[in-house]
Parts: sequence; C-alpha cells; structure tokens
Amino acid sequence: MSALSAAPARPVPLRPHPHRLLPPDPGVRALARRLYESVRELPILSPHGHVDPRLLLDDEPFADPAALLITPDHYVTRLLHASGVPLADLGVGAGPLTEDQARAVWRRLCEHWAVYRGTPVRYWLESELAEIFGVTERPGPDSADRIYDQVADRLTREEYRPRALFRRFGIEVLATTDDPCDDLAAHRALAADPTWQGRVVPTFRPDRYLEPGRPGWAQDVTRLGEAADTDTSTLDGFLHALASRRRYFVEHGATSADHSHADVRTDPLEPAEAAHLFVAALAGEASDGACTALRRHLLLEMARMSCEDGLVMTLHPAVARNHHAPTFERFGPDTGHDIPLRAEFTTALRPLLERYGTADGFQLVLFTLDETVFSREIAPLAGFYPSVYAGAPWWFLDSPDAIRRYRRAVTETAGFTRTSGFVDDTRAFCSIPARHDMSRRLDCGVLAELVAEHRLEEDEAFETAAELVTDNPRRAFKL
Repeated sequence: MSALSAAPARPVPLRPHPHRLLPPDPGVRALARRLYESVRELPILSPHGHVDPRLLLDDEPFADPAALLITPDHYVTRLLHASGVPLADLGVGAGPLTEDQARAVWRRLCEHWAVYRGTPVRYWLESELAEIFGVTERPGPDSADRIYDQVADRLTREEYRPRALFRRFGIEVLATTDDPCDDLAAHRALAADPTWQGRVVPTFRPDRYLEPGRPGWAQDVTRLGEAADTDTSTLDGFLHALASRRRYFVEHGATSADHSHADVRTDPLEPAEAAHLFVAALAGEASDGACTALRRHLLLEMARMSCEDGLVMTLHPAVARNHHAPTFERFGPDTGHDIPLRAEFTTALRPLLERYGTADGFQLVLFTLDETVFSREIAPLAGFYPSVYAGAPWWFLDSPDAIRRYRRAVTETAGFTRTSGFVDDTRAFCSIPARHDMSRRLDCGVLAELVAEHRLEEDEAFETAAELVTDNPRRAFKL
C-alpha cells in the first residue's frame, strides 16, 4: 500500500454559509443581507419554551456534549430512532451518563449525520457547533471523537456555563412552561439573586387539569386543591383553585397561559350540567363523551379567567400525544412520537370569540401544526378580532419552507402586525439562538422579495424586520 493511500482522509470542513437561507436572486439577496444585518444582534425574546429555570439558578457546567445537544432534544432523537437507533442507545430516560456512554451517544449522532440533510435540525446543529463551540469539522464517523473532545473541553470553561451563555445569546426574556401546582421556587430564587440580571418568567400550563378523561385526573384535582388551599370536590371550588393558582403565577411574572388539547372547541355547558359532569368525572363515572364536553367547557372558562387576570391565552391544538404506547411506557412523554392531527378553529372558537373576542385586555395566540388553516382560518380570525394573533410556525413547521409559507399565507390577510413573533419551543438551551437566527434570515428574505416586487418600500422593510423580532412578541405575549 502506498503512503498516499494509507494517509488519513482530510477532514471535511463545517462552514455554515454566511448567506444561508437568503433568497438566491443576487439583487434580492443583497437587500435581504442588509435587512438581516440590521436585526442580527437584536435581543432574543423567547415567549414559549421548555428550558428548566433551575439550569440558570444553579449555573452548573453542562455535563457533556450528548446531554446538552442530543439526549433532551426530541427533534434530534426522533430521526435517529427512525433510522434504527434505539432511544436507549441515545441516553433517553437514562439519567446522567458516564463519559463512555456520552461519547457513544455522540458517535451515534455523527454516524447518522446524513439523516439530517435538508432538515432544520441540521441547520440548528451546524449553527450550534460552529458558532457556539467553534467546531470546523463536519460531523461523521471519523470526526466524532475529535468534535466530542472539543465541545467537552469548552463545557469546562466559565464562559460556557448557563448564565454566561444566556448573556452571550442576548436573551432579553425567557419564558418557561410550568405546572399550576409548581411553587415556582426557582423563579423566586432567580428574581431574588443579586448576581442575576436576566428575566425568566413562568407560563401557566393547566392541560392535565382540564382533561377529565385522563388517567390520574381526580388525583391531580386533589393536588391542585392542596396547592391552592381550596376544596376542589365541586366545580366551583375547582375553578376557584385554578383562578388562585393563575394569580400566583401572575405575581411571579407570568404573562401567558398555554393550552394544548386534541381540539380547541369551546362549547359552553349549562352551569348545572357542568357541575354534574365534574362530580361524575371525579367519581370515574363520566363517559368519554361527557369528559370531552367538560374539557371544552373548561377551556372556555380559561378564556374567561384570562379576561380577568390578563394572562395571554395561547392554544397549541391537534397533537396526538405519545403515539407509540410502548415508547411512552418505557421512556415517558416528549420523546419524539407526538404526531400532528387535523385542526379546525373557526367553528371551534366561535363560542369563545363571541364572548371574549373583543373584550378589553384579552389576547389569544393561535398556533397550528396543520398548514391548511393558516390562510383559511387563522389569518382571517387574526384579521378581524383585536384579541387574536397568528402564532408562528412551531414544532414540525419550525422549518425554512414552512416559515416562508406561513408568511405568504398569513400576511395578505392579517398583515405583519397580527403575528406573534418567533417562538422557539425548545428544551435544548443552545438551540435558542440558532432557531431565532433562522427565523430572522427567513423573514428578511420575505421582506426583501416584497420590496423587489414593489409591494413594500425599503424603509418599511427595515422597520418591519425589527418589529417582527422585538415589538411583535412583546405585544402578543404582553412582555
């Protein structure tokens, strides 16, 4: 064998293109670049996500590259699982990993790097590796250990601890997602810490308490009553407990209440019927249909409470949670097998909007995983009701082409001002800047195209680009 043939393969470079995601037409791209540069360094407002506030309270170094970038991120693990990598091999549900285990997980990602081609996950991971950790090699079987060592070395440094990265990312506000019974101790401690200058706010997430047909619901109702120091054996007591916990969240900085159910129907029940169904559900004697009817009535009650306490109501409907029961039983929720359903908003929300759609102070942000309703339902609702905002594409639609389609589907009917601003919806802390950067690039491309078509003046494009990043999320989520 010759010396040439025995030489190791040259590393394949990892160099995210500075103009990625911008329009290909040279003239339009030049304007999009200028628009993007004008908003690139603006602060990040993250009004909906799943980062644990204790991460910032404790400010401990991240354990290892796999625990930071792979294991907690179902966007990453689901495609590996689809490619034949068991979730157990990725550390899902396993707790802390040993160094050998973490390195093995990292190797599995690098060995399957090709499965992410064309996906937003590839964009996020490349941005994280190159721009946060200085990685210059493309992930692959040959580079896996070198990249792991480089990232692991960075994680031992002070400037890579959670608080330092929070400042480096330019995060102005970060909203978490919290159970109504949470005492919000981490939020209180952060707010009281004189060394902490950031803003982290809780979000009221009552889904499990509004689903009478869910196993364990009666026990959750009891737990809610204990947290609110209220008897929840009646519907009135239960509603009082929810209202009390919402006020507690508002006192601790919350600005929104987040809801995700199979649908967003808000059909009202007569008070006596609702009270009867509640007691029957507590006793385990309500039919599936009765439980669904009560849930829809309770969602309407949540809108009423939002009018009273000012929490923005956000709806994320139509997801078949935990689609694969064996995976759920072994690994728990949020492990990559939640699947979208068809959504309907116009009829479903009519009872709610007829009561509260024009009420002072009420705000409703509508998200969907069903693109067919962007232009057919969400944009027309946001284009009439002063309370309604079109939520950004999220989850499966948090991708370049879907974001472009969203802008084109919604803008003609509702404009830019009736949209929510970007929502990253992430558990993966280091993906936050990559996700927001992706959205800024795409929005600047859309604005540049409108200018090129003489549908928007250039000064308006610059103004709108900034508003989409800052003003819109502040307004829609009352930040």
